[in-house]
Amino acid sequence: MTDDDVVYIGNKPVMNYVLAVVTQFNNGASEVTIKARGRAISRAVDVAEVSRNRFLPNVEVKDIRISTEKIESDRGESNVSSMEILIG
Repeated sequence: MTDDDVVYIGNKPVMNYVLAVVTQFNNGASEVTIKARGRAISRAVDVAEVSRNRFLPNVEVKDIRISTEKIESDRGESNVSSMEILIG
């Protein structure tokens, strides 16, 4: 797995990320990892589901990893949930 096969989820609309996932598969990727932190996690789930149900019917969720990352900010250290969804 290269770093090219990773889609990082942010604040853009879901379809922008769905397009990125579909493009990865069209470019020959066998697996794509969808990564998100904090409030973007629900958007990552939406991206995975829309990609599978609408555009890539033969792709399935292979693995889901959850973790907590420590983030340093001006208000000190805080914990942020993170999630990786591997589809292929």
